[in-house]
Formats: sequence, structure tokens, C-alpha cells
Amino acid sequence: MNSELQMQLWSSLPVPSILLDAEERIADMNPAAEGFLNNSAKWLVGQPIWDRLAVDAPLEESLARARANGTPLFVNDVDVGTGNRPPLVCNLQIAPVQGYPGWFIMLISPRELAGRMTQSHSVKSAAKSAIGMAEMLAHEIKNPLAGIAGAAQLLSMSLSKDDLELTDLIVAETRRIVKLLEQVEQFGNLVAPEKKPVNIHDVLDRARRSTQLGVGGHMKYVEDFDPSLPAAYGDPDQLLQVILNLLKNAAEAADPKSGGTVRLHTFYEHSFRTRRADGSAQKLPLQIEVIDDGPGLPDDIRGDVFDPFVSGKENGTGLGLALVSKIVSDHDGWISVDSVPGRTVFRISLPRAPRETEEKT
Repeated sequence: MNSELQMQLWSSLPVPSILLDAEERIADMNPAAEGFLNNSAKWLVGQPIWDRLAVDAPLEESLARARANGTPLFVNDVDVGTGNRPPLVCNLQIAPVQGYPGWFIMLISPRELAGRMTQSHSVKSAAKSAIGMAEMLAHEIKNPLAGIAGAAQLLSMSLSKDDLELTDLIVAETRRIVKLLEQVEQFGNLVAPEKKPVNIHDVLDRARRSTQLGVGGHMKYVEDFDPSLPAAYGDPDQLLQVILNLLKNAAEAADPKSGGTVRLHTFYEHSFRTRRADGSAQKLPLQIEVIDDGPGLPDDIRGDVFDPFVSGKENGTGLGLALVSKIVSDHDGWISVDSVPGRTVFRISLPRAPRETEEKT
């Protein structure tokens, strides 16, 4: 095998891969590892790996034993951080390099990617089922409700003042149910996105200004944008709907008196990718994070928050985040959430616009 092919194979590895010398310094890394560490190989080569990578597990003895015996080391389900972002749960595979005593190659496999892939498919399936139910509910229930409300209003014309409370309750409750059904209809009638190059920072700015003038007026907003971020490929109105929903949730979760802070963070991470149904790779390098310092998601719904009709709000419909997940899925993207009291992070990963479409705009 010639050296050119070896370099191509090294660069083509889909997971972050780092070559370590006998003193556990970085000797080389592939492009996926550059993205994971958010830095270039030119800058990192020669630096001690444990100065750049934090692993929440005692590896010293195990690694020393693997080096002495020339055997591979497998470490599963550990938090791996880089200092540039919150740690990810990863599997580590560390194997000796033949012909180079003491050298290792480390493969880092973030479990979050596989988990989010499964979540995306399951949520999309659940959304389709909810859409069918939405159409049935709207058709079968809204007309009878209108009749009930009309009959109650007619009755109220011949009732005493004390009995009016009952008819007023009937009218109010039927209107509430009709409003709920209208929200369900909105969930079911979402059209396919009209994709084009989108400046995601324009979308975030529009969403922030709209929320700041409405339900989120008591919040403080911090913009932490990567100005070099290329255009995303999507429907600007639908992406605006996604961000508005996330900002609205953050504002409603915050204390209305003391307020709270929402941080809008964008960055580029070219190691993020998925596999389409046809087996081809889908790169999702554009990252958007909506971070709030509210109380966090309830423990009992944290794992199902994107499913239809799951809500942590007292009078919530459970359709807002399901709609968000459906829109992101229709954009071939991913959405995930990491929530603890005091810090909730919704992260959206989107494809960048094809270069030919960027050139036309």
C-alpha cells in the first residue's frame, strides 16, 4: 500500500482518530479529530494528549498495562471533554501501532451521534402518527364543539344569574378545546420545507427580537456567534418557528420577576455527520445552541421531550417540541437536549448550503 493511499484512508476515517507517541503526545490526527478538538493538527501535534483531552475515567494504569503487553484498550461510556464544549459520552478504542513500540492510535466514538440518529427516526415516526390523529380530531370534534357552545349560549339567554356560571363554563371549556385542536391542526398541516441558503444568524436575530418584544421581555439575551459560519440549507420561516419555540419555552420556564439569561451560540463542527436511508453520508457541521439558566426539564419527561403530547407545563399540549423535532428532521438535521437545573441546552445540527446555491445568492 503506497503512502498516498494510506493518507487517504487516514483522512477518510469517520470517527476522531489520534496517533500518540511513546510519551503520549499527539503525533498526528485525522480531520474528524481536528473537528472534535476544534483545532488544527498543525497546532496540536507535539502537545500532550491529556492537556487537550479530559476523560472522566482513571486510564493511567490501564494504558500503562496495555503498553507493556502490547494489547488494545477499550473504554466505554465515559465523558470526554475538550474544554471548548460540554463533555460527550464516548467509547474509546486505544490500540498499539505495529512497528512503533509505545505508540498508540486512539479512536473516539461519541455515543451521542448514534443516540440522536435513533431519536430522530423514532420521533419522525411518532410525528407521522400524531399527524394522522390530528386530522381525525379536527374533523370529528370541532363541529360538535361549535354546536355545544352555541347551545350553551342560547340557554344562557333564559337562565338566572346564578345559573349563568354553568353555561359560561361550558362555553369557556369548548373554546379551550377548539384552541387545542387548532394547535393540533397546525402540527398536522406543516408543509415540506422550501430549502435555500439561509443566514442562520439572521434567523436567530429575528427570533430574539420577536421574543424580546413579547413573552421573553424579562429575559437577558447573549449572542455568541461564529461570524464565519456559512449559510445553512433550509426554509427560513420554518427554522424561525423552531427558534421561536425554543426561546418561548426558555422564557416561560424562567422566573418572571428575576428573569433569566438565554445564550444563543453558533459554531462549526465538521465531524458531525449521519447516514441517510440510502447509506450515503450526511454532514451536519452547522451547530446552533439555545442555552438557558432555568430550572431544567422534569426528570420524568427528559428522555421523551420531543415525543408528541409530552409536556412539562401545567396546561401544555406537548406539541411544541414535537413540531420543532419534525421541522429539524425534515431539514435532514438533528436536535438534542442536555438539561440539568440551571442549564438547559437545545442543540440543533444542520447541513450547510451546497456551494453552487451559495454562489447564486
